[in-house]
Amino acid sequence: MCAGRGPAGRRVRPEVKQFQAPQDSIGNLEAEAAGRVIATAADVALVVDPAGVIRDLASGAEELAPDGCERWLGRPWVETVTVESRPKIEALLRDAADGAPPRWRQVNHPSGPGADTPVMYSAVAAGAARRIVALGRNLRSVAALQQRLVDAQQAIERDFWHLRNVETRYRLLFQMASEAVLIVDAVSQKVLEANPASAGLLGAAAGGPVGRPFPEGFDDESTAALQAMLAGVRAAGRADEVRASRAGGGEFLVSASLFRQEASALLLVRLTPAKADAHLAVVPRAKSRLLEVVESAPDAFVVTDPDGRILSVNPAFLDLAQLASEEQARGESLERWLGRPGVDLNVLTGNLRQHGSVRLFATTLRGEHGVTAEVEISAVSVPGGGAPCYGFAIRNVGRRLGAEPRAARDLPRAVEQLTELVGRVALKDLVREATDLIERLCIEAALQLTGDNRASAAEMLGLSRQSLYVKLHRYGLGELAPQQGEKQP
Repeated sequence: MCAGRGPAGRRVRPEVKQFQAPQDSIGNLEAEAAGRVIATAADVALVVDPAGVIRDLASGAEELAPDGCERWLGRPWVETVTVESRPKIEALLRDAADGAPPRWRQVNHPSGPGADTPVMYSAVAAGAARRIVALGRNLRSVAALQQRLVDAQQAIERDFWHLRNVETRYRLLFQMASEAVLIVDAVSQKVLEANPASAGLLGAAAGGPVGRPFPEGFDDESTAALQAMLAGVRAAGRADEVRASRAGGGEFLVSASLFRQEASALLLVRLTPAKADAHLAVVPRAKSRLLEVVESAPDAFVVTDPDGRILSVNPAFLDLAQLASEEQARGESLERWLGRPGVDLNVLTGNLRQHGSVRLFATTLRGEHGVTAEVEISAVSVPGGGAPCYGFAIRNVGRRLGAEPRAARDLPRAVEQLTELVGRVALKDLVREATDLIERLCIEAALQLTGDNRASAAEMLGLSRQSLYVKLHRYGLGELAPQQGEKQP
């Protein structure tokens, strides 16, 4: 008999259908035989006295043995279950004592640190001693299956929301991309999806490129090249970029890649305007604001090709180079205005090719009318579809103030300052200046150690007094008149 539903829609179990003639079919079973039948029919069987105390039990489920059900003997049945299950035990005992039809109720036995053990019980009165026999079915395997089902449902939910988040990011990137991006079926070559930029760049009709074949609207030569590229992508998964021209005007660089989705092969096609002016037409507003900042910056910015030929400059460079317009600089070599012809630009471009960037390169920049400024140059190599270009940021540091004024007895030029002059000043001049620096330092130290006694200082330095006077005069140190006790040289 199948289970039905109660008035509130709750699933209820039918009443147990009794044997029609138990005395004739079963007869008088002995207690031992009845016990074997009960123990075999149930996972756990309890014999409970009228006071609700467990007097005997049989356990046929191995899962219940670790739970210590043997310790239930001599204890009230209600004390062997959890607190929320005790009303159900009391109801089972009450129905069995009243002779009501047996019902199945699920209770939980505490199981130490682990999860509680669920057992489905039904209780019936047996014998003239008013003993109650409770038959229990272990539901731990059912509970484990239910828990696995819940875990699987939660995992499916997590995967679902993860895929939704990925799809949202993909859609956002797809819609905001400034380049034309098409999703094309690899077999039919029909456009399945297209982003908003594709309609503006391809000049599509009101319906857009979706549902139309690709390539469409290109000249014959470009169509053949695109078909060959798509065939190569289908065969090898990738192909070289192709330059294609629209029949109505407009030149594009077209690339494609193959990917699979739900056993279908799809092509991701990208179309980038080939001309610089077309590219600037689709520059995002944030990038255009950045270009405006570079154009108005007080530091000079120069863009050159790999040979150092100027492609573009900002007004700050025109001021430094004393030029009237950008046309005077475009096409000229940047070396024309750098301090050391044949050296500076070669060093900069060599480092850019090897490392990709240069920071704080010190040199000078010459104007068209002879004005020279000390500058620092930071440069970067920008790779592109063809040959890379170089960007130079040039800052005028000639008016930069020193950290603090020098004291009267400070050195005329620090060693760090001398090393900064390497490449600007000839080596012999640097050596001469360094020698003068050390010589003056030694003379000042000797005069200080001897209490400004020039005779002792000359002896300490291994010089004649006449040579010492010549050097004092040269460096402007002390008075030239002889001290007391000294002879006129």
